[in-house]
Amino acid sequence: MAASRLLLIGIAACLSLTSLSPGSDRPPNIILFFADDLGFGDLGCYGHPYAITPALDQLAREGSRFEQHYVTGVTCNPSRTGLMTGRFPATFEKNTAKFGFQGRTTISELLQHEGYRTGLFGKWHIGPQEMAVDGTYGFDVVQVIGDSREATAGRDDDLTDAAIAFMRETQNEQPFYINIMGHSTHFPVNPPEHLVAKFRHLDIDRSRFSDRMQQRIDRAIEVGGDFNSSMQHYLADVYSIDLNVRRVLEAIDELGIRDQTIFVFSSDQGPAPVVYEPKGIRPYSENMIGYAGIYRGEKHTQWEGGVRVPFIIRWPGKVPAGRVDSEHVTSFIDWLPTIASIAGIKTLPENLEGEDISSVWLGQDHQRTKPLFWNNGSPAGTIALREKNWKYYSSPNSPSELYDLSQDPEEKSDLSASNPELVSELEAIVQQWRRQLPND
Repeated sequence: MAASRLLLIGIAACLSLTSLSPGSDRPPNIILFFADDLGFGDLGCYGHPYAITPALDQLAREGSRFEQHYVTGVTCNPSRTGLMTGRFPATFEKNTAKFGFQGRTTISELLQHEGYRTGLFGKWHIGPQEMAVDGTYGFDVVQVIGDSREATAGRDDDLTDAAIAFMRETQNEQPFYINIMGHSTHFPVNPPEHLVAKFRHLDIDRSRFSDRMQQRIDRAIEVGGDFNSSMQHYLADVYSIDLNVRRVLEAIDELGIRDQTIFVFSSDQGPAPVVYEPKGIRPYSENMIGYAGIYRGEKHTQWEGGVRVPFIIRWPGKVPAGRVDSEHVTSFIDWLPTIASIAGIKTLPENLEGEDISSVWLGQDHQRTKPLFWNNGSPAGTIALREKNWKYYSSPNSPSELYDLSQDPEEKSDLSASNPELVSELEAIVQQWRRQLPND
């Protein structure tokens, strides 16, 4: 069945390409550069007091950056699952890390059907490793590429090379869709010394970071003892991301396709924690000091610091330049319907949980109609809900919590006791969604 499906998609792609001949109008190229465990506040343009990220800062000036953008999971596979399918990971019958997407249509399949050449480079984490081959999920080319730690541009150097080569091979033939799945700043943060050297002069003043960051700094000091060195290493890894983003942007300009290319930069979840293990402290744990800005929580948590991430998009002449969108709530659950809309795809998979937010990308107003959900672990576990300005946490084993993010983005003041009617309303939404989840 899988082989037949791929054959049909391939035939359809060939037919679709007849309408994308050279000189005709064609949909834009699309590149997603996905960092790993990069915190909301880890870039200069998102407020880090010491980060050196000139390429990403320039990208934000040339495009739009969003301040209320969310991922669909708090670890690697769930985050990528929602992005690829437009379905929250908890809704799948089986664990997607072990069993893949179980017949769900992906954005890459939809685009391939429309004549796009599609590629994934870097980290996989969207199913078992044996699935990481050309053709899976509609990716024409799959290259799982690990760290290149001693390379000039850090550990994502090789995978960026592969993505750029794919661009060069494709750009004159058909539109392309590329997922660049980086490794920085995932554990372990241990960049090469030539990158760390750029930050050796820094004397880090911890008071320049938010109150929420202070506990992470304390843990890093407890583990490693030298906060300056820890931050220098982390900043070097972030800088390596910027170097590779610059390389992709320069390649876009060299190929003369800037105006025809949507470039998106984001992260798969919040910063990873400093980890203690029963047998001792893991090497380089002291370097895991990503910055979530003012937000509470980190990777593995449903708090804002775990699920709110940077999101920058550039599409010259279409996406407003220099805009900071702090109003609209967006998510990678919206990626599939939004990209499909931009590419002119009319027929979408059923039961999508995201919505088309292309109007938001293009600088227009949009009233979100669908809530956002996060579920850690089993269907009986905690479910977090974002509905309008409210963030609500529902757990069968502990009291619910409610926060008004418009007034309390740091999630300091639980309002559940003073808003019983609202709690009942939000709990009903959660329970309706929970009933749709597969049995544990």
